[in-house]
Parts: sequence; C-alpha cells; structure tokens
Amino acid sequence: MWIPTEHEKYGVVLASFRGTVQHGLPLEIGDTVQILEKCEGWYRGFILKNPNVKGIFPSNYIHLKNAVVKNKGQFETVIPVEDSVITEMTSTLRDWGAMWKQLYVKNEGDLFHRLWHVMNEILDLRRQVLVGHLTHDRMRDVKQHITARLDWGNEQLGLDLVPRREFGMVDPDEISVTELYRLMEHRHRKKETAAPASTHHLFVHVKSLMSANLGEELEVYFHIYDGRENRPLSERFFVRLNKSGLPKWPEKTERQCTLFVDLGSSDLRKDVYIIVHIIRIGRMGAGEKKNTCSVQYRRPFGCAVVSIADLLTADSKDDHLLKVYACNTESEWYQIHENIIKKANSRYNLSGSNTGLAVALQLLHGDIEQLRREYMGLFTRGVCITRKLGFSDIIMPGEMRNDLYITLEKGEFEKGGKSVARNVEITVYVLDVDGQILKSYMVAGSGEPGGDEYHSLVLYHNNSPRWAEQIKLPIPVDMFRGSHVRFEFRHCSTKDKGEKKLFGYSFVPLMQEDGRTLPDGIHELIIHKCEENTSLADCSRYLKLPFSKANLPSNNQTLKATKESFWITSFLCSTKLTQNGDMLDLLKWRAHPDRINDSLSKLKEIDGSEIVKFLQDTLDTLFGILDESSQRYGLKVFDSLVHIINLLQDSKFQHFKPVMDTYIESHFAGALSYRDLIKVLKWYVDRIVDAEHQDHIQQVLKASEYIFKYIIQSRRLFSLATGGQNEEEFRVCIHELFMSIRFFLSQENKGTSPVAQTQAVFLRTFPAIYSELLKIFTVREVAGFARETLASLPSVVQADSPLEAVKLQCISKTVESQLYVNPESRCILLPVVLRVLQTHLQEQRDLVMCARILTSMLSLIKKEENGTVVSSPLEPAVSEEVELIVESLLGVLLRTILEISNRPQPAGPSMRLQFQDVTGEFVACLLALLRQMSDKHYQKLLQAFSNKDDLRDFLLHVFTVFRILIRPEMFPKDWTVMRLVTNNVIITTVLYLSDALRKNFLTDKFDYKVWDSYFYLSVIFINQPCLQLESFSPSKRKKILEKYGDMRVMMGCEIFSMWQNLGEHKLNFIPAMIGPFLEVTLVPQPDLRNVMIPIFHDMMDWEQRRSGNFKQVEAKLIDKLDSLMSEGKGDETYRELFNSIIPLFGPYPSLLKKIERETWRESGISLIATVTRLMERLLDYRDCMKLGEVDGKKIGCTVSLLNFYKTELNKEEMYIRYIHKLYDLHLKAQNYTEASYTLLLYDELLEWSDRPLREFLNYPMQSEWQRKEYLHLTIIQNFDRGKCWENGIILCRELADQYESYYDYRNLSKMRMMEASLYDKIMDQQRLEPEFFRVGFYGKKFPFFLRNKEFVCRGHDYERLEAFQQRMLNEFPHAIAMQHVNQPDQTIYQADAQYLQIYAVTPIPESQDVLQRDGVPDNIKSFYKFNHIWRFRYDRPFHKGTKDKENEFKSLWLERTTLTLVQSLPGISRWFEVEKKELVEVSPLENAIEVIENKNLQLRTLITQCQSRQMQNINPLTMCLNGVIDAAVNGGLARYQEAFFVKDYIMNHPEDGDKIGRLRELMFEQAHILEYGLAVHEKYVPQDMRPLHKKLVDQFHLMKSSLGIQEFPAYVRASPVHFTNGSPRTCRNSVPSIISPDGGRGVARRSSYPAVNRYSSSSLSSQASNEVSNITGQSESSDEVFNMQPSPSTSSLSSNHSASPNVTSSAPSSARGSPQMAEKHKHSRENACLSPRDRPVSAIFPNPLDPAQRAPPHQIGDTTLPRSDPNLSAPDKVRPTPSSWSLDNVKEGAPSFSDYPGKPKCPPVPPRPPYSAGSSAKNTRSQSPGPTSRSPQKAAVPPFTPSPTECQSTSLVSNSPVLSGSYSSGISSLSRCSVSEASGTELPAGDHPPYPQPPPIALPNSVSSGSDEPIRRENKTPPPYSVYERNNPRRPVPLPHSLSIPPQTDPPALPPKPHQIRTGSMKLEGTSDPRVPRPRPLPRKVSQL
Repeated sequence: MWIPTEHEKYGVVLASFRGTVQHGLPLEIGDTVQILEKCEGWYRGFILKNPNVKGIFPSNYIHLKNAVVKNKGQFETVIPVEDSVITEMTSTLRDWGAMWKQLYVKNEGDLFHRLWHVMNEILDLRRQVLVGHLTHDRMRDVKQHITARLDWGNEQLGLDLVPRREFGMVDPDEISVTELYRLMEHRHRKKETAAPASTHHLFVHVKSLMSANLGEELEVYFHIYDGRENRPLSERFFVRLNKSGLPKWPEKTERQCTLFVDLGSSDLRKDVYIIVHIIRIGRMGAGEKKNTCSVQYRRPFGCAVVSIADLLTADSKDDHLLKVYACNTESEWYQIHENIIKKANSRYNLSGSNTGLAVALQLLHGDIEQLRREYMGLFTRGVCITRKLGFSDIIMPGEMRNDLYITLEKGEFEKGGKSVARNVEITVYVLDVDGQILKSYMVAGSGEPGGDEYHSLVLYHNNSPRWAEQIKLPIPVDMFRGSHVRFEFRHCSTKDKGEKKLFGYSFVPLMQEDGRTLPDGIHELIIHKCEENTSLADCSRYLKLPFSKANLPSNNQTLKATKESFWITSFLCSTKLTQNGDMLDLLKWRAHPDRINDSLSKLKEIDGSEIVKFLQDTLDTLFGILDESSQRYGLKVFDSLVHIINLLQDSKFQHFKPVMDTYIESHFAGALSYRDLIKVLKWYVDRIVDAEHQDHIQQVLKASEYIFKYIIQSRRLFSLATGGQNEEEFRVCIHELFMSIRFFLSQENKGTSPVAQTQAVFLRTFPAIYSELLKIFTVREVAGFARETLASLPSVVQADSPLEAVKLQCISKTVESQLYVNPESRCILLPVVLRVLQTHLQEQRDLVMCARILTSMLSLIKKEENGTVVSSPLEPAVSEEVELIVESLLGVLLRTILEISNRPQPAGPSMRLQFQDVTGEFVACLLALLRQMSDKHYQKLLQAFSNKDDLRDFLLHVFTVFRILIRPEMFPKDWTVMRLVTNNVIITTVLYLSDALRKNFLTDKFDYKVWDSYFYLSVIFINQPCLQLESFSPSKRKKILEKYGDMRVMMGCEIFSMWQNLGEHKLNFIPAMIGPFLEVTLVPQPDLRNVMIPIFHDMMDWEQRRSGNFKQVEAKLIDKLDSLMSEGKGDETYRELFNSIIPLFGPYPSLLKKIERETWRESGISLIATVTRLMERLLDYRDCMKLGEVDGKKIGCTVSLLNFYKTELNKEEMYIRYIHKLYDLHLKAQNYTEASYTLLLYDELLEWSDRPLREFLNYPMQSEWQRKEYLHLTIIQNFDRGKCWENGIILCRELADQYESYYDYRNLSKMRMMEASLYDKIMDQQRLEPEFFRVGFYGKKFPFFLRNKEFVCRGHDYERLEAFQQRMLNEFPHAIAMQHVNQPDQTIYQADAQYLQIYAVTPIPESQDVLQRDGVPDNIKSFYKFNHIWRFRYDRPFHKGTKDKENEFKSLWLERTTLTLVQSLPGISRWFEVEKKELVEVSPLENAIEVIENKNLQLRTLITQCQSRQMQNINPLTMCLNGVIDAAVNGGLARYQEAFFVKDYIMNHPEDGDKIGRLRELMFEQAHILEYGLAVHEKYVPQDMRPLHKKLVDQFHLMKSSLGIQEFPAYVRASPVHFTNGSPRTCRNSVPSIISPDGGRGVARRSSYPAVNRYSSSSLSSQASNEVSNITGQSESSDEVFNMQPSPSTSSLSSNHSASPNVTSSAPSSARGSPQMAEKHKHSRENACLSPRDRPVSAIFPNPLDPAQRAPPHQIGDTTLPRSDPNLSAPDKVRPTPSSWSLDNVKEGAPSFSDYPGKPKCPPVPPRPPYSAGSSAKNTRSQSPGPTSRSPQKAAVPPFTPSPTECQSTSLVSNSPVLSGSYSSGISSLSRCSVSEASGTELPAGDHPPYPQPPPIALPNSVSSGSDEPIRRENKTPPPYSVYERNNPRRPVPLPHSLSIPPQTDPPALPPKPHQIRTGSMKLEGTSDPRVPRPRPLPRKVSQL
C-alpha cells in the first residue's frame, strides 16, 4: 500500500533507471527527485526538472537528502537543507551542462575547454565542501573561490548576476530593494574593475650563472635601486654559487629565493632597477696560477641591471637571462650600475660574450597575508624575506624591527712607505659593552645566515678605494647600549704567501650617552694606526679615543689634519630606538620639570614615525603632566594631544588608530582629565566666532572625536572610582559645551569665510561623537543633541556653499550611525533629515549624497520589518515612518528621477558612472518605498491631493517614471533579479493606482492623457524582455513562476478590466491603441492572448458604430503587424488564434467566433482573412531573414510579401519599402538583373514631373524627375553588371529623350555614349546561357509562399541540375528530394514534412522573329532565347499500346508538358510560380519528323560553321556525320521506314498521309545534306582522318541504297548547293494532326499537377522502351559521354541514347539529365540511375504558344490541310529555286501544338522557298495589319560562302569548336543539341501555306514593295524585349502602353529606334496605340514618396 512519505522527501539518483515497469519513471544519474509516496522498496514521485510526469522508481536507486517542506500537501515544495553555496553550485552546473554542449555545437572551442576546466574545478571544490573536513578559514577560501568561478562562468555564458552576501545567495524578498541594489552594484563594480593593489612584492629565484671562465666560487647580491635619487631602496639579497655557477646549497630553496616586500605603487616605475653585483672569491688576479697563494680575496666580477617596469609587461613566469658587465677600471666598481643605467659604454664591457645570469623574476600584488594564501607552495617550500630600507608606506602597530644598516662608502689611505698603492681589505666586527664580539649579527644580505665578521672587497692597488657595500646589523634593543662597531684595515700582499697586514682601525659606538642612537647619515671616521692585532684585544683602551672627525674638539688639530679617513653611511630602522633628543626629553619629563614647556612645544616638530613608535609612552606623559599641573600646562597638553590625534589621520599612520583605541580602553587612567578637556574645548569653541585665524581651532575640531573619547572614558573612570559623583555637573558641562557648539554653528557666513570652514570641519567629525555619548547618555538624549545641533545650522545658505555638502555628509553619517538604527531615536531625527533631503531634492543639488542617505534610511526600515521587532508595539512606528517619508519625499523623488533621466549624460566615463549610480540608487529608493507602502498608505496618499489636477500630475509622473524603470538600459543586462523585483513593485503599485484612475478620471472628468499613459505603460510592461519566460531555461522559468507568477498575465487582465470600464470613451483610443495592444497579443502566452484578443472585437464594434466601417482599425492593424513581425514577435499559434473558429481555452471565444455573431460579420471575416494571410507571409519573411546568407528563400519570401502589399492591401509605402529590401537582397546575392527589375517597380511609379518628393529611405528631398533619373541610371548600371544590355539600352534611350527635351546636351552625349558602349558589349562579350529548373515544394512544413506550389527557377552561371539540387537541399536542409516526377498524392501535400521535386525544363522563347532572321549574330539571338520567357517545356517518352520489340518507334509517344509562369523570367526574382499547365501527347510519327528535322538543322549549322571557318577543329562535323551515316547504315532511318512506310500503317492511319510524305521528304533532305556535308568535310579534313572520311563516303552510298535513293527527287536534285546562309535547309512545317479534329492522337490534357518529365531525346532508340521506366534524379557530366563508342547492335535510328557530347557540354542542363516519370507499368529498377545514353532530354519539341500569339480562327482551316498532295508528282509539288536550301528558311517554321482548334495563332512568317519561290504578300503576311514582305537586301542569294555573322545558327554547337567523343547514332544526336535551337525556332501551326503555292508573277520573293517599308517598320519593330514585361496585358499586371507589343503585329525584331518605343511617354510621333492604355499600377497614396 502506498503511504505518503514524512521524511523521505528529496533525493539524488545514484544510477540510471530505465523505467520499464508499469508506471515506471525513467531516471538519469544525477537527477533530483521529489518523493510523494513509498511502498515496499519503491518510491513514487517526480523529477524536479519535469514535475508534470510522475511515476515509480526503486528506493535503492536514490540517495536521500535532508530537506525542508513548504506548503505541505498537494502543492508542497521541497528545499534541500544544505549550504546555500552547494545548492547554487548544483543548479548552476546543471544549467551550464546544457549550454556547454551547445558551445561545442557552435564551434566555440576556446570557451568550451575553459568552461570544462572550471566545471571540473567547481566539482572538485564541491566535494571538499561536502566532505566537511575543512578548517573554518579554508572553508571560507574555498567558498570564495567557488563563487568567483561561478560568477566567471555566468558572465561568460551571459547568465544573470547573482546577488551574494558572505558567499551565499541572497533572497531579494529578505532584504530591502536598496540593499539589493547595493549588493548588485558592488558585485557589478567588482566585476568591472578590480581595485589595484597598493603593495607589491618582487619574487627572485636565482638559477645559475653561465660563463666560460668560471672556476671560483661567487657571491651574488641583489638589491632594488632608485635611479632617480641614486640610492638603494632595499636590503641586499645574497646567494652563494659554486665553481660551476650553480647555487651552493641547491636543497635549501630559501637560500636561492627571496621576496622583496613592501614595494609601493610609486616604486613600479621605469627608473627603479634590480641591481645584481657578482663578487668572485679567489685569487687577486683572475689569471694567476693556482698555487701562488692560498689566501682567498673578495674581488669584483660583474654587474647586471634590469628595470622593474620591464617585469610589468613581460610574461611573469619567464626566466630572464641577465647580461653581466665588468668595469673597465676597477676603481669605478662602486658606480658600475649607474654607468650601465646611464649607458656610459666606455666605462664597462660585457664580461664574456656568453656570460649570463639565469633568474626567475615575478611581480606579485597584494598584502603579504593574501600572498601566503594564494601562493602557499612558495611559503611552505621556503622563501627568505628581503625588506625595504626603512619603513613601508603604511606602518603597522605590531611591527617589530631593529635594524642598523651600515654602508662602507670609501677610504683615503697613505702609501705607507710602499712604492705602489695598497690592496685594502676591511674586516667589520660588532662588539658588546664588554668588548665581546657579538656572534651572527653581521649580515651581508638576506638569504644567508649572519656571520661574526664581514670582509670587504679588495680593490687592487688603490689608496682611495670606494666599496659601496651595505651590511645589516640586526642587534636586539637591549644590546644596543654600550655596543660599538670596529673596522680593521689590512693590506693584502700578493707576495709573501699572501698575508694580510693590519695597519689601522676605526670604530663607531651605536648609542650616545643620552640614549640617542647613532644618527643617520654619513660619518667620517678617524683611522687610528695600529699594526698589532693584540693591541685591539682590549677595547676599553681605544673607546676613550675620538671616533669621528665631526666630534673632534677644536684643539685636536693633529687628528683633524691627518689625510687618512674612512667614510660610512648609517641608517637605523627601529620601532623601539630613537635618534631624537626632544622625544627623549619629553619622555623623561620628570627628570627635567623645567623643560616641560619646551618639550611640549617641540613635540610638533618631531617626525611622526618617532611619535607613533612611543605612542603609549607619549600619551602617558601628556596625561601625567595634565594630572599634575593642569592649570599651568592644560592648554599645551591639549594642543599636543590634538597634534597626536591628527597625526593618526595621516594615511601612513592611520593603522595606529586601533593602538590609540586600545590605549583609551585599557591603559588610559586620567580619571580627572575630562574636566580640563571639556574646559579647554569649550574655551576654543567660544573663541571661534571672534578669532582671526581659524587654522588651529579647525585642528582642534578635527580631533574632537578622540577628545570626546578621552572625555567619556575619563568620566566613566571617575564614576567607577567615586560611585557616580558629580554626574549632574558633568551633564551641565556637556550641555553648555553643546550650546557653545550650536551658537557657533548658527552663525550665517559666506561659504568661503573661515568660520564657515570651521563649521564644516566640525560637522565632518560630529557623527563620530554619537557612539561615545551613548556610553553615558540615553538614546533619546543623544538624538536630542543631534537634532538640535543639526537644526541650529542656518537654514538659508547659498546653493554653492561647501557647507551644504558637508551638512548632507553629516546627515548621511548620522543615518548610517548606530544612533539612527534605534527606532526611538529615528522618530526624533527623521523630521530633520527629511526636511534637509526635501530641500536638496527640490533644488536638484548634491544628488549623490541624497541618494546615499535615502538608501540607508530605507534599508533600515526593511530590516525592522524583517526582524522580530515587527510583532512588537513598534510596528506602528515603522508604518508612521513610511508615512512620513511618503508624504515628504515620494513626489519629489519621482520628479528627481524624471529630471535625471531626461538630462543629457555627462561625457567623462567616471562622471557617467556616477550619473548612472545616482539614477540606480534613486530608483532603488523609490522601489523600496513603494514596496513598504500598504493599503493605508496609498489611501492617505491619494486623499492628500486637494484637487484632481494634482492627482493627475502625480499619476502621470508615476506612470512616466515606471516607463523609465522598464527601459532595458535602466540596469545592466545581467541584473534579472533586480528587474523582477522592479516589475513586482510596478504591478503592485499599478493595481492600487488603477482604482484612483477609474474613480477620478472616467465619468465626470475623462482625462485621455492619464488613461493613454496607463495603457502605454501596461503594454511596455508586458513586452519587457525580462518577463518573456519562454526564452529562459526551465529551471529559471520555474523559479520566477514560483516567486512572482506570470506578471504579464496579471497586467493583461488589468488592461482588459480597465478597457471594459471605458465604455464610450473607448473611441478615444481607436485607432491609437491598436498597435500597442496588437504588440501585447504577439507575446506567446496563451492566457494573455485570450484576454487581449477580444479587445480587437470591441474596437471593431465601436468603430463600426461610429463610422459604419472599421477601415481605421484595419489600416492600423496591418501597419503595426508588419513592424512587429519584422522585430521577431508573433508565431504560428498566433496566426491560428486570430483565424481560429474553435473557441479557445479560457473564458473568451476566438475573435472570429465573436465576429460571426455581429451584423458586420462579412467585412469582419474578410479583415481577419486578410490579416491572417499577411501574418502567414510576415512569419515566413521573418523566419527567412533569420538565416545567414542570402538565398532563394529570402528573396522568394520578400517577393511574396511585396506582391501582397501591392495587390491585396494596396499599401504603396509598404510596397516601396519592400521593393528596396528586395533590391538590397539581390545586390547582396549579386543578382544584378533581378535587382534592376526590382528597382524598376519603383521607377514605374514615378513620372517625369517636377513634383517635389520628401526625404524617404535613403533618398534625399528632391524632385520626382531627379529621383526617376537617379533610378534609371542605377537600373542601367545593374543591367550592365547583369549583362542584360538590351534592357539597359531601352532605358538609355528614354533618358536620352528626356535630356534632349530639356536641351541638356552634355548629359545627352554621355547617355548616347553609354548606349553605344552597351551595343559594343552585346557584340564583344560572351554571355553564359542559364539553365531553368522546375521545383515543386510539397508538404506543410514549407513556408506559406512555397507550400504545395510549383516554380520555375533560373539557375546561376555554370549551375547544372546536380548543383542546383544540392543548393536547394542546402536551403531546405530538412527537405526530402523526390526521386520521380509523378504527381504527388494528397498524403504528400498534407504531410508534416518537406518534399522537393526538381527537374530541368527548356525555355520557349517568345521572340521567334529575331531568332529566325538571317544574319542576326548569335550574340544577339542568345538574349532572346533566354530572356522574357513565360513558358517552359518538358517531355516524357512513353509507350502506348503494345510495344513492338523489333521496332519500338511504332509505339513511342511523347507526353509534352508546357508550364506558363505568372511572370516572365528573368524578373524581380530568380523564380516564379507556375500559373498554368498544359499537357499534350505527340504521336510516334510526329516525333520522328521532329527528330529528323532537328538533326538536319544541326548538320546545316555545323556545315555552315565549318565553311565560315568558325570552327578551329573539324571534329564536331566529323562526329555528327559519322553518327548519322553510321546509324543509318545500321538501320537508323530504316527503322522509320519499317514503322511508318509500311502498308499496314498507311492503311490504319489514313489521316497521316501528309505527315508520312513529310517524313519521306525529310529523309531525302537529310541524305542531300549529308552528301553536301561530306563534300565540305573532304575539303577540310586533315590527312590523318582521311581513312575515316573514306569509310563515311562508302557508308553513305550504302545508306542511300538502303533508303532506295538512286537519285534524288527532282525538287532535291534540281536545287544547286548554294544555301542562303551556307547550308542546305528544308521546310520545317508543322504537324497539323496534333491540333486537327481528324488527327485523333492529339490529346490536349491539362493537369493541375505535372505528371511530366523531359526525356533525353527523340526517343527513337530500339532500346528506349526497355529503359524508359528507369528513373534518375541526376544527370551525368558530359565527360562520361565523351568516350562512348558506337554500338553496332544499335539500330540505325537509335537516336535517343547518346546525344553528342559536344552539344551536351554547352547546352543547358535542361538538355541533360533530369528526373523522369515512370511509365504506367514501372520497371523494377525504378530508382536506378540511367546510363549516360539514357539521359533524358527535353525541350526539343515545339510547344503551343500563348493564345495572344496564335492565329485567328479563319486560318485554322488552312493549317489542318495536308501539306503535300499525294496526287501531284514531285516536280509539280515543289518548284526548285536557287535558294531552296537556304538556311534563311530553317528558322521560320516549326511544329506547334495547341489545346484545340479555334484559338488564334501567332502571326505567320513567310512560307519556305521549297514550297513557294515567291509567295504573295497575302499569304506571307496574312496576319499583319498591313502588307509586308521580306526586306530588299535578301534578294541576292550569295553562293555557299556566308559571313560569320550571317550563318550563326541557333544551335549551341556553334559555340563549341573543340569537341571529342563519338556519336553512337545519327539522328539521336540532334535531339540533345537542339535543346535550345528547336525551341528557339519553333513557330505555331499555320505559319506556312497549306500546300505549295506558285510564286507570284509580279513580285519575286526577294522583292518588297516600296510602299510596304514604312508600314512594316511601324508594325514590325516594337522593342525587341520589353523591360516592363511584368505589365504585359495578358498577365495580371498590365504592360505600359509605351512598351507593349501590339497583339496582331509580328514578333519583335531588332531593337527599335527610341521614338518608336516610347510613343506613350514621349509624344514624338502622334500615333500612340489607343488600344493599350498605360496603366497606373497603384493609386498614389503616399504622394511624396
């Protein structure tokens, strides 16, 4: 049975549990669980991070922990009982864990690894804390370390700053807001700037000396040297090195390492150096033989110098190799370091090229105790301390030091009868009073223990040696008296076995008889002659002698005159000994009572360090004198006491204050002193007003704190001794003293007067007195003193008076003092404090101080409330306090915050920080105050307003201030805790104030401004980033919800209730509040949305009542939606919420449901639908814009939105904005053509007028003409960059016309030159031909603008199908590529996934006329092939009926799909949606006709290119001939004969007679072309390919015979072989049966979805039927085809498998592989890849043209008639003409298939010569408005030598001169290569006469009537391509009439002249086309754009 647990409430999972049992809860190791019930070894509960899922788990998997349960029962929360640091660590590490993994994913390796180390470190420290074996100090250090690490990690990861006190997290509810702010501020500051350490230490570790010529032991001395003052700053550090240059005692680290301690910040400068002197111990001369002398001398070796400043920049852990220098002359050894510093190179040199001292040097910062903690290893291992010479900057009281430093400076010696100078060595001893040598007190430097004696350097042959060696004598104080130092001088002989001969000595006593020590400074000592060591044994003999020349009596001339002298410098650093006689005199005052006056006077001149040494003794002396003779010395003693007290204010001695405090508490014994002290103090105070000089009085008042301490302590001692006698007298004295003080404070003076300064001095020290007074007086009495003293200050003082600031400081210290903490005193002091604060805040003065005071006051109130005091009777006192503060300061505080926030911020960074601090502190004070306020306080506050205007101003102030508090910059980014507290206070206050708003400003006196301010505040409140809980981690969200709930919902409910109260006043807020409320509904919080969305219904309802519609609501909604969505607000659910008909959870039905009940529901529902659709697009747009680089998705999305704004919303300004956004995207993606088209949309909205336009986007204020000119120029530039020069030319002409009309010839000239340059570029520069791909986007996961739609996309340069597919999959990484082209079913449409279906398609050019004209260069034609394309085609082969295995061509049909787009490509996007889809089937016979036609065309093109020498290589022609002839030999054409020329077929298909005849003609034509091609081939074939040529000729004869051609038919034979364009050409007439009623196979199927594919060729292969069903999604590269060999087994017409590789390589990929649709009976290898020969190709088949271009109905009868009459003989049918094979005609006719007869056809082109040598104009131009004919220049038909420009065929082969590989079949190779050309040359049916016509008698075909010419021009040459095509009348967007193509005229030819283009815009000719008016796409609303 399950029992609720009592104690087992909280645990940690020890091992993972899968939860496989019924109701099992899966657990992971480390999870924390809350336990609800238990049962027989099982627990039931939940994981804390997911409390919604409950389950059971084994109890032995859980480690239980102690916990506290709050709210026992259903909603209980469990808090573990553990150290708060542990709790924080655990939760923080959990949060970090998830983020740490994300760092890895984001590739932020550096932070990833650093965080990993820190996390491990924290875990390690956590273990130490949990184990609990740490000492208290160590625990403190560990916690400090942990919190530092946690803060570091939080900062790095951008998490919140945690407020802490004593390492534990602080609950913001437990402390006042002001205190919370202080904690946050302190932590923030700490994070920003670490306080620079004031003390520094240098760590030195000697490693070794490297030198080639060692061999002697060395002594190395380090010291720190001040280069500016040329003096050492520290003692010496001394290391001994052995003969190898390594430390002599390597095991003793303290002898190799030292710490130079107590360097001040001033010592870390460039001219402070580390000096290293190296001394060798050995022979006199470095090169002497080893055995000459056994005596060792200390001799100079070298010196090294390094600047301390270098260590600040260098990596401190690096070892330094110091260069060692030697001096050139030994006598300069004493100053070698100075020479090195000064770089006096002549005086020193390197002691050896490779000599160097290896040393580790590191600067450490902080006090020595801190270092001991941080570098424990250093101190435990051992390091010696090297002190500064003298005391450090701050002297510590307990410091004990007694060091005498003696420096051996120099000597002057006589020769002593020698011919050369002496080698002098000094031996130093220190002897005690008894003459005994003191052992171990002779220290050469730290690092080595002290010795008994010291031997100086020996300088060779020098009678004036200078040593500059420093030694330290650390002699104890008690040994100082009577001790002396003796210096013995010896000559060191280099001969006589190196003995050292004594020749003199000097000595110096350490203490004088009066007790003073040897004074600091230089001493010139007398050298006493002495040659016997024994004579020094008794020191009493020489101590009577004089020792210093300065002390000699004037009569002792003999010693003064002697030349020999010895100089030393002494320096004493002692905390116990003094060199000052005045000090000694004062301390021994009883011995000399007569000197007391003098000694007290001299006390002020004594150095402070001497006084603090003897502080206690000095104070005892002063109070002793006072007790004995207070009358006589009272004033002097008082002054001396003041001097000493003020001395301790100095930073150097401030640490001695505790010494004085201790003295007062423990040692002071002057029980009677208080009377004298009070008396003298009052005497001084009474004289302040009259005194001329205030300096001394100010010193007295500065010391008043300690004077009061002495007074109070003295009085307490007296009371203790006497049992409290004279109490009243004492109180009277104190009261009198305060009266005197109040009198002098009440004096009004100018701020700069001395009295005012004295007042300021007193006020600074006054608060320090309180604590002393409290020792004797009651709290109320002391508070009374304070209040009266503060109140006595003059109330009116100049604002700039320094006294005001001091007064505030005094109040601040009062509030922070112990006195104010007591509630009793607070009620006395509060009014005074509030009065001063109010004055200052009103005048905006001293705000920093005011903030500080307020902060302290409010912190105390909170403490009281939290303490136990609340329940006591004092609670009313706290409430009264709050009331008082609210009454005095709330209003002024609000004004102050407003004032500060609106002030411009100061410039300096330090000022700015202070400025921010003040704002923050005032805000914290306001929040603290508001948080204290209860109902009662609010009621009193609101009742206090006498009239509504004041209340209104107050409410406005509050709301405005709250808006300021919500600003993101109010607090630093990571102060979430502070922000949440702020919001909690705001919402509480707003709830109180909304009542006042309702009661006072609704009915009688509605005030829009207050209500508006209220709503605006509420909206901003809800939208704050720190309240968007969805963006937080689950743990953070949970904490916030537990503590505060969702404050957004609370505020939302408040908005709703206030809105409901408004009634008819709601109209005031429509439409102003629509935007703000909409912003609120975009917050993804369901409850909030449910509350807010009904407000929109209300708005629509009220607006409908007011004006009968809600246009205003609609307009505002749409505008605001756009700006909000682009800011990243709103989501999918929101759209559904707006649109949903289902009532949503919560009390409110959906918006739509509400609207449906209204009378105006139709317009309402329409609005909702529009808004929903807009939101779909905006959401898509926003999601796309979040991505990084520009891709098709972004562009497509922007296009969708732009069109929506234009067509559905008619919002011109938004439309133009999105035009520019799209333009920028295109530029970024380098889609220059698309960018031009996009900008053209804006350009078209403008007129050539002088209307002024306002500044908009990046455009300046300018006229409409200027902006349109700028746009034109920009568009031309982009068309140029996009190589779309033809479009640029049109705009150039338009601009040129404008310039011409204004006579601006300068610009006209430039424009004409630009136009000319564009023409040059068309002719000279190569343009890449783009590929086109059809893409289907299926599935619900796609954005709305793509979902379940098809598009055609223009590929990038060089982009083939595989690359395009990969790019699309990269753009949609979650999409699945469909491997077939079948139409998807509904499951895919509705799937929650993304499916992409991609295949290549072929463009169908519109401008057939240009493409079919002779002599138009390919450079020009290429533009018309791939621009202004509306329609695309895709073919899929399939078998209908039974498949003949012997000859598959009998049943091989084509399914041809034509896609029509909503706009032509290229346009404003690289892709456009498919608007219409047509599907037709092509019969096998028609297919065969097309294949042979295409192959013939390809052959002609290659022959032409070969003849015109455009080919550098004849291979392409060779391969093409070989492919056709070889295939024919192997049965290529024979297969067609078998299929279509047999009796059965003709009998079964009588209607195909015409087509069979046409096929026969084409076969004969092919044979003729081949014959001609072989002739050309023979002429150009290289020698090595002759055998192949011969083989081709033989095979051609075989082919002719297999076709049954012995001789060509008459019409073929009669035509000589000169082609108009250099190659034979046959008529390509259309295939009427496709569209004819009797052509039964012409199925015009249309489907809404493409079940289409493109197959690689004409599909004539014998193997095609086997492989048709193979599906592939990719095309192979052309290289794979190059080595394909012809297959003998392939039938001669095996056409579709191997298109010529030379063609595929340059043809668009639409001609190569693409996915293809499977046949109805799919092959088992459905998804296998096709082999290269199976690659599908499409686009070789003609396609129905657009209805606008189709022939009129009366022509249809003609087109359906057969082309050849079987009854006519061949010669009758066709009349031979010289130009019958002219290529000129190849381009004219092409089959076309229409949906059904009856649609108008495109204008016809003249018939082909084989059928009519010169047909009449009626037949030729039957659809032209006027009679037209060929131009005259075509009359002469040149022989077969075309010019390069004339014979450029549309085939792509012309651009591929070098080709390789071979063709496996002849006819097939056409299919691929004609991908583009076929489509480029297709014309609709009806472009030829129904049967051959005789030539007209009057007009030969080459002659044109002269009268036709102008008409032809007018009608035939509209612009070759309209830049404004998007407005074509046959599309939804109309075409401007100036550029429209007249529907019944011929297709455009060459670019027309300007006036012929712009008849609409420039009325140069009076004939503008009335049929097509120029549309204005948008009504101009934004008139000034």
